[in-house]
Amino acid sequence: MFGIKYTEYRKSFLLAYPVMMSQLGHVMVGVADNVMVGKLGAVPLAAASLANVFFHLLLSVGIGISYGITPFIAQADGENDTSKSGSILKNGLFINVIVGISIVILVISISPLLTKINQPMDVAEMAIPYLQLITFSLFPLMIFQTFRQFAEGLSLTKQAMWVVVFMNILNIILNYIFIFGKLGVPPMGLIGAGVATLISRVAMAFFMWGYVFFWPRFKVYWSGFREAIISKMDLAKILKVGVGAGAQFLFEVGAFGFAAIMIGWMGTNQLAAHQIAINLASISYMMASGLSAAATIRAGNQWGRKDIPALRSAVHSIFIMVIIFMSTSALIFIFGKDFFPSLYINDQSVTSIAASLLIIAGLFQVADGTQVVGLGALRGIADVKIPTIVTFVAYWVLGLPVGYYLGFELGLGPQGIWYGLLIGLASAAVLLYFRFEILTRRLNRGF
Repeated sequence: MFGIKYTEYRKSFLLAYPVMMSQLGHVMVGVADNVMVGKLGAVPLAAASLANVFFHLLLSVGIGISYGITPFIAQADGENDTSKSGSILKNGLFINVIVGISIVILVISISPLLTKINQPMDVAEMAIPYLQLITFSLFPLMIFQTFRQFAEGLSLTKQAMWVVVFMNILNIILNYIFIFGKLGVPPMGLIGAGVATLISRVAMAFFMWGYVFFWPRFKVYWSGFREAIISKMDLAKILKVGVGAGAQFLFEVGAFGFAAIMIGWMGTNQLAAHQIAINLASISYMMASGLSAAATIRAGNQWGRKDIPALRSAVHSIFIMVIIFMSTSALIFIFGKDFFPSLYINDQSVTSIAASLLIIAGLFQVADGTQVVGLGALRGIADVKIPTIVTFVAYWVLGLPVGYYLGFELGLGPQGIWYGLLIGLASAAVLLYFRFEILTRRLNRGF
């Protein structure tokens, strides 16, 4: 297909689908929380939305920083250097522990500000304790991410998938018990969803650590891990990619988060509708980010081998796959625009707004998938500076100002803000794709 060998698609798919399922598992924790919390009414659902603006913003930064491990593990694997892999793991774990603790302290410190940003007061007051509780799940999640990114850098992607799937099932069961009060537990409402999330993420970290620590496949890396020191050189190169990836997530997720705050200025129903639509759109995005992870791994492997033609062929296969997948997602959102919101809440004023937003979500699917794969591929060859600038300009210089103008000045409401996000995503997709093309063609001539 398109001049690319079938084997390229097969390799990319076998790497990507476990990561896609793992990423889907992450977002399904939020989907399960929102579907169950939505049964409590518009205010708890809006409170979850407001809390998640801050939580997912900093969570995405933390996950982005953890991505700094993967390309260097992939490159070391391409060079068959197990000692280097062990050193990257040790230094990556050190970084992620510090980042996890720092994010928890930061979120706890800023959570009272939710009452100061012109949101409905009943929504903000309900959101604060929920945000403070789920924040503690960030630390075990960063531990999980360390061992997950290590394994994925070695092209071992299925194990993290199974851990996430089983913990997601645990989260749903605990949600049912804690939110609605079952098995003798008093009903806890929104706080119950936070308790379930915390427990499931502690379990995720424990099982992923156990897999890497005890499975014989990893024994060869542990000698390098034990002998390695906390190295300024390793810390610097992991942070160079990780902080760049974290900044990219900060600009993109932050743009969607600020969009939620602007929509909150319009009212509780608009914010609840936004939460439904963004929650659904995050499903396809996280699946596409699985393909992005595959692009990082495959690009890193071929970069380690200095085989740029193979690198380009591998990444092109993933671009094609994400376009096909996101086109399918677009059709599902557009044709299911009335059905999906009804799963969350029985409130016509909320579901009608959410349905209109899902049409716009359908329109930006291909752009969203293309830009996230572009970021992943460029991350695999340690190119983060220019892509970070691209994401900032696309979302904060272009997308959000246009969204504000359309939403408030022209009176298009939440739909106007989402049209601004569509423009930002489309701009990022075009610029990142051409960045990959230009850079890898230049590298190919250099080799």
